[in-house]
Amino acid sequence: MSLPFLAADGGHHETLPYAARDTWMRTYRPGPLRVALASMMLVLVAYLLVAAGIMGIAGSLNGAGTCLGIAALVIVSALRILRVGFWVSGRGLRQVGLFYTVTLSWDRVGSVRTAQQPVKVLGLPRTVMGQALVVTRSNGEQLRPLLTDHNADFWHRTEAFDMAADAIEAWAAELR
Repeated sequence: MSLPFLAADGGHHETLPYAARDTWMRTYRPGPLRVALASMMLVLVAYLLVAAGIMGIAGSLNGAGTCLGIAALVIVSALRILRVGFWVSGRGLRQVGLFYTVTLSWDRVGSVRTAQQPVKVLGLPRTVMGQALVVTRSNGEQLRPLLTDHNADFWHRTEAFDMAADAIEAWAAELR
């Protein structure tokens, strides 16, 4: 079974895979915190669907419809949480956030580098000194630092952050 939100080879890219040049792929796997959150949300969906079935059998179609609607929203949210991160292809670089997506073609990417700077811990307001992948557009504007060593993908996994950042920098160096 193909899972497109997972990296094709565990985040190890020696050279640019020519077969994947036109498909969007993530150069790293989602972190355990991100997967655990999505899993807990899907468990909640199971309870919502059982409640919708019980309400439907009992004759409360409004309540069943409400539960189905909430379940659909939670499913979409869980899938979106799994897609958050940097995606690369032969066409460009894509930064997927929870509520936004920024796609840049390689000619619009100015630089991609790792920088030591204040980063948010797990996306919360608290900041600490850490590493972030900084993407600068060709006009000098920086994208939000989405890939950090303190986010849900790389919490206490600095080696995995280094490998993912190096892979994205390698794609940028080869295709820019």
